[in-house]
Amino acid sequence: MYGWIWRTLPGNAWVKLLISLLLVLAIVYALFTWVFPWAEPLLPFSDVTVDQENVTNTTGPGGAPRPAGATGGTSPTALPGGLPG
Repeated sequence: MYGWIWRTLPGNAWVKLLISLLLVLAIVYALFTWVFPWAEPLLPFSDVTVDQENVTNTTGPGGAPRPAGATGGTSPTALPGGLPG
């Protein structure tokens, strides 16, 4: 297919390269302008749910967010940042 396009384009190699680049840019523009906005509602990427049963207190003292993997409470052997001692 690409060989057929290359042979069909007029001009020497530099002109064909320029026309090919313009064709690629036109296709990308068409995709971002019409195809992707049309297909976006059909895709499940924005259908995100969070299981509320497993969510506990996700904030630390003073309402600050806890580091990832930190468990609740403080222990005398815990290091700063919620790492076990």
